[in-house]
Amino acid sequence: MTTKLIMLGTGNAAVTRCYNTCFALQNDGANFLIDGGGGNGLLTQMEKAKIDYNSIHEVFVTHTHTDHILGIVWLIRMVAQQIRKGEYNGTLKVYGHNEVLEALQWMCTNLLPSKIAERIGNGIDLIELKDGDSFVAAGMKVTCFDIHSKKCKQFGCKVELPDARFLTYLGDEPFNPLNLDVVNGSDWLLHEAFCLYEDRKEFKPYEKSHSTAFDAGVVAKKLGVNNLLLLHTEDETISTRKKKYTAEAKLEFEGNVSVPDDLEVIVL
Repeated sequence: MTTKLIMLGTGNAAVTRCYNTCFALQNDGANFLIDGGGGNGLLTQMEKAKIDYNSIHEVFVTHTHTDHILGIVWLIRMVAQQIRKGEYNGTLKVYGHNEVLEALQWMCTNLLPSKIAERIGNGIDLIELKDGDSFVAAGMKVTCFDIHSKKCKQFGCKVELPDARFLTYLGDEPFNPLNLDVVNGSDWLLHEAFCLYEDRKEFKPYEKSHSTAFDAGVVAKKLGVNNLLLLHTEDETISTRKKKYTAEAKLEFEGNVSVPDDLEVIVL
């Protein structure tokens, strides 16, 4: 059985040359969606990636920033329409902490037609997670954890892959040592890299609670992971992003480094 990571978007909140960071973990024909980017561009990316709505029954939303949550409103709208037409099988489960669910409930109630919003709790379930809770998505066990953000409440997640390896997504902020016990044992580490270290004066990542590619390499080395994937980047250097970000991370980290483009598929 092959598990794939499908990068629907790879950029930070302000990008225009790519989509905001969100991705799907595909296992045995099912897709587990993590975050939704900043709008209905999610629908475009799903169409290009050939991800059918009926293949998604679990969604995890890390936090309430617009570049992560707004696309989920569009997904809920489309799935609700399919439910009304009898074209969606089963229930869509949207997981997140209390602030995420409160924001989604408000947006769906106040911004979507009532015939769509009434599907919340009737075919579309909003399921609250607390730090350390687990659930099953696309046949894989997922454990969430508080990343201890100083900006807004945010959860990351650790996914047990079918071959007993682990993939950990730290969210869109640097690794916090408070999560060492959770992250330990990961084979894949998904770490944000807002920019290159050499470009830190221009992009000011540290003022925004973000990292550079070099910083991510340092973390990956300390944690002893085998594979480092960099995401949530700026897009002004997108033509050289893959080459330069990889090279900078490898100044510290000797394992495999991936700097994917939008819609790139990575076999785990």
